[in-house]
Amino acid sequence: MRTPRAAGPRSGPDHAPRPRQDPPGPRGRSSGDDGAEPPDPRRWRALAVCLVSGFMTLLDVSIINVALPSLREDLGATGSDLQWVLSGYALAFGLVLVPAGRLGDAHGRRRVFVAGLALFTTASLLCGLAPSPGWLLAARLLQGVGGGLLQPQVAAFIQSLFSGPERGRAFGLLGTSIGLSTAVGPLLGGTILSVDPDPSAWRLVFFVNIPIGVAGVVLAMRWLPSARPEGGRASHVDLAGVALLAAALTALLLPLLEQPGAASWASLWVGSAVLGVAFVRWERRRTRSGRDALVDLSLFRESRYRNGVLVGLVYFTGFTTIFFVLSIYLQDQLGLSPLQAGLVQTPFAVGGAITPVLAGRAVSRLGRRLVVAGLLAVAVGLLGVLAVVATLSDVLPPGQLGLALALPLLLGGAGSGVVISPNTTLTLSVVASERAGSASGVLQTSQRIGSSVGIALVGAVYFGVAAASGGAAPDYAAGLSASLLVAVVLVLLALVPAAADLRDERRQQRAEGAGRGGG
Repeated sequence: MRTPRAAGPRSGPDHAPRPRQDPPGPRGRSSGDDGAEPPDPRRWRALAVCLVSGFMTLLDVSIINVALPSLREDLGATGSDLQWVLSGYALAFGLVLVPAGRLGDAHGRRRVFVAGLALFTTASLLCGLAPSPGWLLAARLLQGVGGGLLQPQVAAFIQSLFSGPERGRAFGLLGTSIGLSTAVGPLLGGTILSVDPDPSAWRLVFFVNIPIGVAGVVLAMRWLPSARPEGGRASHVDLAGVALLAAALTALLLPLLEQPGAASWASLWVGSAVLGVAFVRWERRRTRSGRDALVDLSLFRESRYRNGVLVGLVYFTGFTTIFFVLSIYLQDQLGLSPLQAGLVQTPFAVGGAITPVLAGRAVSRLGRRLVVAGLLAVAVGLLGVLAVVATLSDVLPPGQLGLALALPLLLGGAGSGVVISPNTTLTLSVVASERAGSASGVLQTSQRIGSSVGIALVGAVYFGVAAASGGAAPDYAAGLSASLLVAVVLVLLALVPAAADLRDERRQQRAEGAGRGGG
């Protein structure tokens, strides 16, 4: 899945926290005669290490999709196991993002970056060696923790190492790497699996991370600045908050992933609600006492920020799941190879990589209208995929069906690119610059949580309908149609907070216009 663009690429004061200057000396900087510090000569090499490492952690969101049928055959995994492998990574990644940023600020970004990269690389080895689905899930959770530790440090290093136009270029490269991770994932996974037809070839998808991770650790120790940021202070991670949120989300996901009886559903979801209330109360108490909280709940007093977070949460619940179900359908129902399945999905990634550039130029002029238009385009694209599958899956051969899916997938991807980046920009633009770091972390966490919940929900529909409709053999076409319909409904639901924010945006513009007229 394409991982959303973080707040980092926006370098203006309304989109990123103020950079903290590292002390001279350890960073390799010294004050010049005019009092200005010359740029760190290692900054571009440091950026390369950050981008490659961050790219690898985001790549593991999407590269695994085309390997799921091979993984299932080799390990004897169930549909629930496959959902856990995807949801567990996204959930662990999202829960770690906010405290990881604070750990980097307090204890040194290089230290946390290297720890995250080393954990991710070790977990990749454990994933590749997994003898059972349970082992694989545990390793994927560790992978998610490693990725969550690493990712916030990337934007923080760009903030501290670059300034002026160079910072804009660096953040632009970060945005490009994020887009490429989504586009390259299915293709790279399919290419790796095409090298070896053995069912255990899925392990190569994880083993490929090991040499990159080892080289990244070595180069990070050489090229990343080691100084603790100026103003860094001891950070007390809100472990209780993390535990409460993780428990609430796990209770929410369990009925969808394990499909217990109706009574168990009710009890688990009631437990999830109780834990959710306990989490909110704990965060408020921690904030009132002046201690670091996992989520700064006061951010949600701003309606436009609240609406933007809801857009991200609901949208990621819907759109990220289509690659999961589509990859299985293309291989199990149509008999395509992993590489062919990756090629079929490429138009979505291409559209999603092109439109953010255009949207970035227009967002200040069009505002939330861009997001609304993007959501409508994604819904139309997914309905197009649904129409092709429902009407042509029994008529066209697999290769031609893949071509028929190209146009609606391209439209959906183009719309997605107009949703994610502008929504991030607009949501953070209403937050004071000194709170942008916390606001960005909460926004990214909500998107990861949406991904994990969406995979569980849409995956449950896919496997449930396929099993119920297929008789002796699962009817994956029926499962795909039902799951795509759920995804479309979720995308359309994201229009509700988007429309509410558009209304607030217009009210604010009218008020500003009246103020200028009065002046």
